Amino acid sequence: MIFSSIVDYIHGMLIERYRDDGIKAKLAVISSVIINLSLLSFFKYSDFFILNINYLIGTSFDTLNLSLPIGISFYTFQTMSYTIDVYRGEAPVQRNPIALATYVTLFPQLIAGPIVRYQTVASQINNRKETIDKFAEGIKRFLIGLGKKVLLANNIGMLWSSVQNTPQNELTVVTAWLGIIAFSFQIYFDFSGYSDMAIGLGKMFGFDFLENFNYPYISKNITEFWRRWHISLGTWFKDYLYIPMGGNRVSKVKAYRNLFIVWFLTGLWHGASWNFVVWGLYFGIIIAIERVGFLKVLKRLGKPIGHFYAMFVVTVGWVFFVFDKLNEGIEYLKVMFGLNNVQFYNGQTFYYIINYGLLLIALIIFSTPFITKLHSKIMSKADGSLKILYENGVIIGFYFIILILTTAYLVDATYNPFLYFRF
Repeated sequence: MIFSSIVDYIHGMLIERYRDDGIKAKLAVISSVIINLSLLSFFKYSDFFILNINYLIGTSFDTLNLSLPIGISFYTFQTMSYTIDVYRGEAPVQRNPIALATYVTLFPQLIAGPIVRYQTVASQINNRKETIDKFAEGIKRFLIGLGKKVLLANNIGMLWSSVQNTPQNELTVVTAWLGIIAFSFQIYFDFSGYSDMAIGLGKMFGFDFLENFNYPYISKNITEFWRRWHISLGTWFKDYLYIPMGGNRVSKVKAYRNLFIVWFLTGLWHGASWNFVVWGLYFGIIIAIERVGFLKVLKRLGKPIGHFYAMFVVTVGWVFFVFDKLNEGIEYLKVMFGLNNVQFYNGQTFYYIINYGLLLIALIIFSTPFITKLHSKIMSKADGSLKILYENGVIIGFYFIILILTTAYLVDATYNPFLYFRF
């Protein structure tokens, strides 16, 4: 991080110095991008490259087994956004190296996102205001995220962990679906929980980070899903890769080429493994099909069918994401679709339904804007003493309960995975 901070501070100053000389300024931003991507590639993808070379040409080069610097995927994209934004004139150059290092090392979102672009916080680094109200708002947002992660994601994650550790010849069709649905909820509440905590911590320090999730599981198609899921990553790829390549303002062939390049790199960004590449291309193909005309078909079919389709495609996609070995993911898919002569259900299936049924219902509710809309409706209709009681009694009591429950869980629980360490 120190190296990245120094490199991009120097390059930002060079871009500013040679702003009137287009060639030198362009060379400076290209140099910054090359250094940042080389650093990321060396630490994250060197072993992946070596293993594939060994497989393709039969060599036996030793892997480097490097320790992955925590958060390197996130802060590399952030530092690149700084030099690119300065070059484009979308953000002022930062002349204080400590202030730029503050941006690079800003701990609330450093290791699990969202990806905070420099232009978003450029003015806030030196000119932000901390207030009691904003600090209180930050605490509330942090507690919501903590509750998502600890109470929801961790508990449903235990169901997925149990199913994942079951030999595949002992799984049933329904159990396999329950397992991957559990993972779908785990990764959503885990990741959106981290984003909420980061946004909350940011508010405590006077920063306003952009939202990273917008109820993606209510989507009616995959295009909509990716506008609602990990918004900061999707926006980064769109603004710094897809649009500069021409986006969809070029010929249809080039537009689809751009689409598949973006989704190939989106998958690879998530991890140095072919399953992530397949996962990225899987969604690239689906979005391409929707663009060709399937979106119009879905619109005619109606919202319920569109929603079912979106959740089916996303759930199947998580199989490619969660299994590092492609063959294991394919075998799991065979079980899901009953292609391995497995049972449809068994006693273990009912055990999971009985033990996790209520939690699954709660997760479905919390993954929609139902609670938010209910809160808004109560606030709009309540008045006088009833409104005061609701705000100062029910709401504060709700946050206090989350604090007590999450603290108790963290003290007692042994299952608390960090899904994003590989990033």
